[in-house]
Amino acid sequence: MSGAAIAQEHSFRFQSSDPAGNPNFALQKEWAESVAEMSDGRIAVEMLPVESIVAHNETQDAIAAGILDGHVTDTSYFAGKDAAFGLIANPVGAWSDPQQMFDFMENGGAELMNELVEPYGLHFIGATTPGLEAFVSKVPLEGVDDLKGLKMRAPEGLVQQVFAAAGAAPVNLPGSEVFTSLDKGVIDAADYTVFSTNQAQGMHDVAPHPVYPGFHSMPLVEISMNKDKWDALPEDLQQVLEQSVKEFAQKQVSALQQADEAAVAEAQEGGEITVHDWSAEERAKFRQIAMGEWEKVAERSDNAQKVYETLTTYLKDNGLIAE
Repeated sequence: MSGAAIAQEHSFRFQSSDPAGNPNFALQKEWAESVAEMSDGRIAVEMLPVESIVAHNETQDAIAAGILDGHVTDTSYFAGKDAAFGLIANPVGAWSDPQQMFDFMENGGAELMNELVEPYGLHFIGATTPGLEAFVSKVPLEGVDDLKGLKMRAPEGLVQQVFAAAGAAPVNLPGSEVFTSLDKGVIDAADYTVFSTNQAQGMHDVAPHPVYPGFHSMPLVEISMNKDKWDALPEDLQQVLEQSVKEFAQKQVSALQQADEAAVAEAQEGGEITVHDWSAEERAKFRQIAMGEWEKVAERSDNAQKVYETLTTYLKDNGLIAE
């Protein structure tokens, strides 16, 4: 049987939650190509940009229905179905480094994800992330105490809850209004995105005190597929997919980290910004505050409670929570 004929046997369509021009989508297309290489042409993955077949928050249902075969998406889009998806997708304050989250996935996180997605007809293959978001600020922030009374933009939900609990004054603002609001002094800080994007959009021109690496937000991007189609794959091809996702995750984190580091160096060369890197103690303090808000989310479903328990056990076992 020719390679093409074998590939036809395992041909999958995955939809991304990123648009075609996005650097993350370009990396996802490279992942699809790597799957073909690693499987000697036995698996072909067609990678589609956001909204190609269904809306970004409908991919889970589309995969279960067989309209799509898989997705590469931010897990938080499904928080409306179960609060557990929101909590595992971005436990605000939990991670100081992508490798911590990957280690969590290796040590209980992946099993937990499958407990969450399998009832919806999906199988979780693995996780990636665009990395830690940097924090944009007009004023110096050296730690948790500096958040008190800080007027800041934060998205609704857990991020706002955690910052409010830390004493900040979060407000709702669309991303399109962040720059102007910082410039006019409507806000002093913002949860926005990664350092290199903040820099490219001129955020540091009006907010020269970024916190980098970030301390608050790192989204989990899941790569999952239809469970029946996963179960039908021979074990060696399941292993190829799992390995390809692990390698892709490291490649994505490394590529985006390099972009951030180059942007930091460039911004510092201009002498117009002061980068603030929080100590492990300050990060642990913020995490402790965040845990109080995770607990509230945990009360919303049995699964959310399970995510909370698994996550906090991992963080305690690894010394990431201040006792």
